[in-house]
Amino acid sequence: MAKQTFKVGDKVVCPPFGVGLIEGIETKSVATFEQQFYVIALDKGFKHNVATNQIESVGLRKVVDSKTIEKVYKILKDRDVTVDKQTWNRRQREYTQKLKTGSVFEIAEVIRDLSVLQVDKELSYGERKMLDSAKSLLVKEISIAKSRPEDVVKEEIHGMCQAAA
Repeated sequence: MAKQTFKVGDKVVCPPFGVGLIEGIETKSVATFEQQFYVIALDKGFKHNVATNQIESVGLRKVVDSKTIEKVYKILKDRDVTVDKQTWNRRQREYTQKLKTGSVFEIAEVIRDLSVLQVDKELSYGERKMLDSAKSLLVKEISIAKSRPEDVVKEEIHGMCQAAA
C-alpha cells in the first residue's frame, strides 16, 4: 500500500477521535532531531498532532468515498449474524479494539452486532454507551463524505439498525 500523504485542508479520520481537518504541517524538534507533524483540528476546538511518519500506526486516513459507504450500509443491514454470547467484558474489549482501528467496516460491525443483540435483550449502560459512540463516529464521517446533515445520516443509520427488530 502506498504511503498516504495529506495536505492542508484535507478532511481525515483520526482514530479514535473521529473526523478532523488538516490545519497545518509543522516541524518540531523532538529530542535531537526535527520531525514533521500534521496539525488536525477536531470537534469542539480540540487539536491533535500526528507525526507524518506515524500515520499508518495511528490509522490516519482520508474520509471514505461513496462506494465504501455502500459497503458499510450493507454491513449495517445484514441481520444474518450470530452475536457471540460471551460476557460483556469480552465483547467490550473486542468492540473497543474494533473502534480503535478507525475502520468504518469495523465500526459498522460493532453497531450491527449491538443492534442485533438489542433485539434479544436490553443493552447494559456500557453497551448503550459503546453503541452511541460507534454511531457518532460513523454518522460524522458519512455526513462529511456525503455532504449531508448529521441528523439526516443519523436517521438513515437508525432506520437500518431498527430493521433488526
